[in-house]
Amino acid sequence: MTLLRRWLAGIPGYLWSGWGAVASLFLMVALWEELAAVYGPLVLPAPLDAAHTLLGWAQRGGELWPTLEITGRRAFLGLGLAVGAGSLLGVVAGVSMTASMMARPWVTVLLGTPPIAWLVLAMLWFGTGDGTPVFTVFIACFPMVFVGGMQGARTLERHWRDLATVFELPWYMRVLDVYLPHVVSYLFPAWIVALGSSWKVVVMAELLASDTGVGAQLATTRAQLDMAGTLAWIAAIVLVLLALEYLLLEPVKREIERWREGGGAVVQGGGR
Repeated sequence: MTLLRRWLAGIPGYLWSGWGAVASLFLMVALWEELAAVYGPLVLPAPLDAAHTLLGWAQRGGELWPTLEITGRRAFLGLGLAVGAGSLLGVVAGVSMTASMMARPWVTVLLGTPPIAWLVLAMLWFGTGDGTPVFTVFIACFPMVFVGGMQGARTLERHWRDLATVFELPWYMRVLDVYLPHVVSYLFPAWIVALGSSWKVVVMAELLASDTGVGAQLATTRAQLDMAGTLAWIAAIVLVLLALEYLLLEPVKREIERWREGGGAVVQGGGR
């Protein structure tokens, strides 16, 4: 309840602090409008044209929401697998120096291989079903999360371990109140980056290997030279990501950063 009350009390300040992001979005739309006036609707339709197309889909409801549901299901399934496996294995690798050294070349290979290469392999392995986009999202996001978990486990402050030992905290308090918040403070940024990557990768996979989802719709609008429709689908994805980041992830991020700031003060106070 205390956490919930603090979160609700911080909503006005959080909304006020978002003026910079809103101003940046308006600036981007203004730049889009200016470029559309220069190049014309055949090259770059105006923002209002894309907005009218998107609103028309939303009002009819027969095309927009089912398509976003298909793409979202694939993105979140691949992301969930990457977050689960990457977080667990990353923490294990961070605890053991041997495991960390052995995992380094694997991480380099996964990070260095472009998602399009994994997509080609996934098309050969899984065909045109859900397996191809889900696997491509998983293999693209896994190394990001893995590195975050490994760094979180390896950088656990000795001060915290010594403090837990001095106060003779039981093991579950050490895990939940000392180790886990520190590791999550490293994992959470990796999760945010993986979230954005998951949607980009899943749309690419659908564009090349599926007949459903946002990527397939983009392929259709490309074939029809429907620039307004193409930009409307892009805008739909961007709006979903903005809503997820600023309405869900950003408040959680603020709580995690508050813990890190408070934890740093405690450690410095203990050092004095």
